[in-house]
Amino acid sequence: MTTPADSPEAEDTPPADDTPPADDTPPAEAPPRRRRRTWLRVLAVVVSLVLLAGAGVSWYLYKQLDGNIRTDTDTAHELMRVKSERPKVLPEATTAENILLLGSDNRGDGNGKYGQDTGTQRSDTAILLHLAADRRSATAVSLPRDLMVDIPSCRRPDGSMTSPQLAQFNWAFEFGGTACAIRTVEKLTGIRVDHHLVVDFNGFKKMVDAVDGVEVCVPHAVHDEDAHLDLEAGRQVLKGEQALGYVRARKGIGDGSDTQRMDRQQQFLASLVQKVDSTGVLLNPAKLYPLLDAATSSLTADEGLDSLAELYELAQSLRKTPTDQVRFLTVPRRPYTADPNRDELVQPAADELFTTLREDGQVTVEGNEDSASGSARPTDRGTSTAPPASPTPSSPASASPSYRGTTADRDVCDGSGD
Repeated sequence: MTTPADSPEAEDTPPADDTPPADDTPPAEAPPRRRRRTWLRVLAVVVSLVLLAGAGVSWYLYKQLDGNIRTDTDTAHELMRVKSERPKVLPEATTAENILLLGSDNRGDGNGKYGQDTGTQRSDTAILLHLAADRRSATAVSLPRDLMVDIPSCRRPDGSMTSPQLAQFNWAFEFGGTACAIRTVEKLTGIRVDHHLVVDFNGFKKMVDAVDGVEVCVPHAVHDEDAHLDLEAGRQVLKGEQALGYVRARKGIGDGSDTQRMDRQQQFLASLVQKVDSTGVLLNPAKLYPLLDAATSSLTADEGLDSLAELYELAQSLRKTPTDQVRFLTVPRRPYTADPNRDELVQPAADELFTTLREDGQVTVEGNEDSASGSARPTDRGTSTAPPASPTPSSPASASPSYRGTTADRDVCDGSGD
């Protein structure tokens, strides 16, 4: 027979003697089960508050990063106006993408101290980035700022129109901004530009600092007052100010050619990709947030890449791209016949490169040395790249054309180009 003291309800039943205890009697200890229930409730509330606070902070940071990116609606409107003149849109089933990356050479925002160029705002750096449909490779093609190209009639910021003309490439950006640069690239290559990103150089400096510097290899000591550079020869890590001066400087490093500057930019970007990939930045929130904050603060993008979600999706798709398949090269060029201080394309090598990219084909890159593919050593104006070798009976007809360049997995001191 169960006694009242043994029953389950006994713990919550007050004693029969309800006489108040004497003043010096210590209060009875709370029953064990009640204490457990109380702690469970407290723990549940604390966990809920932590989760809510974490979600709130995450949402705040997300909105802050998302709000950093500037949307380039003006370019979209201008490209819509001339849509009949642009290369055809690829079928929806094709997931290959072409992104034009422009470095804004805006002298009004503190960038003038990194070189002697006198332009007010030009596409100081222009890279056409082709992402293969399967994302197993990426090819970044540098376009020289001094390359002589046919620039179409473009709308100026004041609404007036320029005349079609043959001029150096970087004038397109100054004439008609990003839209004019995109149209010039499309006219030159026949490749449809799907997206564009304009990066301010001061933002670039912050990105380098966010990954704690990028390793470079300097073949010869550099002492350039105009670029604020004072570097010893050899392998070293450059941070913000020095890194920006290094990729921007032209007159005080090497032979002063724009081609050698592009070589340095390609090698620097390859080293940056390697640094991000090898140090776990993408998997470490403490390292990733400063990088994202610097990157998004420096970006102006089209409506297809103007949100953190879209950039994240792009970055996720590129995680499957091996670093040895991230290629950097300069479009085949040589000194312009009419003016050796300008460049012109080497044909048919350039058109073969553009065709390969349009058809989502593969290209290979090699270092500065002479090779069977026809790549030449640097001249006093940079690379005069000969056409790729024609297939021979011993090489399959589908062999990839080869160009002078580098890959993201290559050691920084392997053919630095200066």
